[in-house]
Amino acid sequence: MNANPSAQTLQEAALQLQPAARMQLAHTLIKSLSALPEAELSPVWLAEAERRDAEMEDGSVTGIPGEMVFRQLHARHHKP
Repeated sequence: MNANPSAQTLQEAALQLQPAARMQLAHTLIKSLSALPEAELSPVWLAEAERRDAEMEDGSVTGIPGEMVFRQLHARHHKP
C-alpha cells in the first residue's frame, strides 16, 4: 500500500488495537465512505479495482473462484 506517512502511522496504530476496536474503526471508516458524493467516490473505487487487477495480473495475489467464496460464506453463516 502506498500510504502517506500520516496514513501509515495511523494504520500501524490501528493494527495495535484489540480486534473489537479494529472492527469498530473499520465499520466507521467504511460508513464514512458511503457518505461521499458519487463523483468523489467513483474515482476511489476505480483506483481500487485497478490496483486489485494489477495484483492479479502480476501474480502477487491469487483469486478465489466465486463458487468457492459463496460456499465458504454459506458455511460460515448457516451453521447447523
